[in-house]
Amino acid sequence: MSNSQSSGWGSRVGLVLAMAGNAVGLGNFLRFPAQAIENGGGAFIIPYLVCFLLMGLPLLFVEWSMGRYGGKFKQHSTPFIFDSMGQAPYWKYFGVFGLFTNIAVAAFYCYLESWALSWAYYSVAGTFTDMSMAEVQLFFENYIGLGTSQPVIFWIICLFLNTWILSRGLSGGVEKVAKVGMPLLLLFGLILGITGITMQASPEAGGPIHDGVVGLNYLWNPDFSSIWSFDVWVAAAGQIFFTLSLGMGSIHCYASYLNAKDDVALNAMSAGWMNEFVEVVLGSMIIIPISIGYLGIDAVSDMVSGGSGLGIGFAVLPKLFADWGGFGVMAGLMWFGLLFFAGITSSLAMGTPVMAFLKDNFGWKESTGAWFFGLIILLLGIPCVLSQDAFNEFDYWAGTISLVVFALIEIILFAWVFGLADNYSEWRKSDDVLPFKAMKRLPAWKEITRGADINVPIIFKFIIKYVSPIFLLIVFIGAIPGIIDNATKETSFYGWLARFLLLTLFILISFLVYIAAKRNKNSKLY
Repeated sequence: MSNSQSSGWGSRVGLVLAMAGNAVGLGNFLRFPAQAIENGGGAFIIPYLVCFLLMGLPLLFVEWSMGRYGGKFKQHSTPFIFDSMGQAPYWKYFGVFGLFTNIAVAAFYCYLESWALSWAYYSVAGTFTDMSMAEVQLFFENYIGLGTSQPVIFWIICLFLNTWILSRGLSGGVEKVAKVGMPLLLLFGLILGITGITMQASPEAGGPIHDGVVGLNYLWNPDFSSIWSFDVWVAAAGQIFFTLSLGMGSIHCYASYLNAKDDVALNAMSAGWMNEFVEVVLGSMIIIPISIGYLGIDAVSDMVSGGSGLGIGFAVLPKLFADWGGFGVMAGLMWFGLLFFAGITSSLAMGTPVMAFLKDNFGWKESTGAWFFGLIILLLGIPCVLSQDAFNEFDYWAGTISLVVFALIEIILFAWVFGLADNYSEWRKSDDVLPFKAMKRLPAWKEITRGADINVPIIFKFIIKYVSPIFLLIVFIGAIPGIIDNATKETSFYGWLARFLLLTLFILISFLVYIAAKRNKNSKLY
């Protein structure tokens, strides 16, 4: 599986699990159910799957192919992967987004991840057993408001654990965690899903009896009128980005350690569909049946306003699990253990491109790069831990807008620059003028299908060249009013500090890319 680099994947199973772990994150179990509840229940799955086929899967093909191509030139991060595919020297600076996004998202994502670690501890300790629903909610609000020093302690522990695993390398660290974490995640999810649907329990004396079938009915008796809403389609597109970790650069890095003839088409499909199974099946089986089965759709709809699902996941389910009797402690441990494994497999993927960039271009050891990454995340994460305003700024600019911008850039580079640069004029002069036959001869399509163990439908060439870019452009244009509003709105000191840090981070990474290019006079290795 390795492309002769000192680091690489030990097995194909490990690669697919690590890629799936990169995609499967907190959003699969928290954000997706909340989005479904807010956008028509089961009807939301229709635009969601359409967006997966027209945008998610094509971008998976693109990012896997770009990564493997860049790996041939011993480059494993987006600045010089882009440089190897574009004819102009400025493409590597567009690739800066692939490093910027991973660092900036990791700065607040590790804090979210530490919530799951701490809630697993509190579940085992029985902290929520004698609390009312209101008391659990107040406990959560105080926790994220730094009511105690415990959030900082768990955050430091979580950050140290991430950094230590990254210092062990791909096969020795990331892959081993994926091989353990992903099977446990699936096992915990299945147990909780089946239990939540079948268990009958009363949350409080005189309270309603839990009926998980009510939640399932909500999913499978959807309001189809909602699919005609543009906002629902925008929400579905945003969820696809969020859930597949597209537009970040981590997939490029993982794929760059493949051999030149290793399959990317089947690997991309496997990782993508595994993520969809976890999100649509397991994600829907836990929060929706349990919460709606206890509280009803109206109460749950009010709780998920904003579409994050954090309130239900951390302030509601702990109390509901406590009403499951003796099994409630184990249920809480499995739920928050599941979230922790989903979080850490994603955050590990955010560190690998940074380590690879430092190793490829400055000769740093992987362990040194990992601890440097940990230090940067520590410094950038402090404002996110101290202030919700800073957290929101990092989430919006790095975790939302940057993803869309980067994805739009990469698909233009792959399909329209790299895809046409070598032999566009050649096939135009030939007798073969049938569009779909001609598409097969373009380098971008060849890069996707080289060594493929499956026949990728040729229609995806048309989707990648035309449909996906248009889709992304529409999403970006639709986001412009929000970008203006967020850029001009008043915020606190920590909010302004977050904006300053994000801008400084992007400039510093760009400068490092410039220095790396100067150090490597032959950066245009193709």
